Amino acid sequence: MRVYLVAGELSGDILGAGLMRALKRRHPDIVFRGIGGPRMQAEGLDSLYPLETLSVMGLVEVLKHLPGLVKVRRHLKRDALAWQPDVMIGIDAPDFNIGLERALRERGIRTAHYVSPSVWAWRQGRVKTIARAVDAMLTFLPFEADFYAEHRVPVAYVGHPLADELPLVNDRRAARAALGLDAERPTLTLLPGSRSSEIQFQGEIFLRAAVRLRERLGALQVIVPAASPERRRELDALMARAPELAEDVTLIEAQSREAMVAADAVLLTSGTAALETLLCHRAMVVAYRMAPVTYWLAKRLVKTRWISLPNLIAQETVVPELIQDAVSADSLVDTLLPWFENEAQRHALETRFAEMHAALQRGASERAADAIDSLVQRGCLDDVDTSA
Repeated sequence: MRVYLVAGELSGDILGAGLMRALKRRHPDIVFRGIGGPRMQAEGLDSLYPLETLSVMGLVEVLKHLPGLVKVRRHLKRDALAWQPDVMIGIDAPDFNIGLERALRERGIRTAHYVSPSVWAWRQGRVKTIARAVDAMLTFLPFEADFYAEHRVPVAYVGHPLADELPLVNDRRAARAALGLDAERPTLTLLPGSRSSEIQFQGEIFLRAAVRLRERLGALQVIVPAASPERRRELDALMARAPELAEDVTLIEAQSREAMVAADAVLLTSGTAALETLLCHRAMVVAYRMAPVTYWLAKRLVKTRWISLPNLIAQETVVPELIQDAVSADSLVDTLLPWFENEAQRHALETRFAEMHAALQRGASERAADAIDSLVQRGCLDDVDTSA
């Protein structure tokens, strides 16, 4: 069995390695080729380019690298056609992979895409292009599978690897002890973002909200995980402007999940952090601000009622969302207070999140391998549990 895999960034390398391990258990003589990082290469991938080749973010950066990316895609197309894999799997990186998938599918190679782009939220017309490009879409989340089924795109809901990775039971007191925190004091975790622009737009407001929340509660300890050394330096500079909070703040690098588990509530920007907080079973408030022009465009392009994954998964408002002008220190405090003052309400949400976690915990890599096996052997997903 020959499998061509193309991953575009670190998260794709992790997903690809998990899928490769699951396929190797079924097919000991399987061979892999394409693009991947150190994890995929450790599983046996013959990678033609470094993983970073496709890791280009932002319109200006993409335009600058576009000639090189086109050259890479043409080379991969020629290479795959010469190698004749049983299936080509694009892992995320939709703007690059979907074009490659379509070109190969038109030449008779079966194709699958692992990790749905946010087509359900914006540029929904892309679903027609995806339908022409893939024999199967493998999705993390149930509402994504429902979207593709409605548009008659073969789809398998495989569950989320993060749900498999994180335990269904966790210990708040143990997490606080591991971080050197008081076991009894009210605890807030701040996650202002993993990008510099997010810290610029949210960081100071999040800190002001923490100061005012401490005033309302009488006592508060605050955890701020930095996503990288660069973000740590930016957060250090930000903390210098809030000296009145310094003795109550623990600034750490990485360990974001431990910080989530330790919290009574989490104040965060929208994104994967909201899903991780759900999978840590913690109450949260989601807040997001962006450049005014970006927000103006987003309001016209995005076609979804919610921006946070917990609400999208539940298809109802289970956590508060504050966007753009609604985000202020006072509004954040007012929205956070119920999670600290109403223990029964907080416990009910934590129980709901644990149930949602269990539903997402499906053995994603094995289910993805089921779908790929079915696609190779029968050309369809007919014998795969694709239910959401």
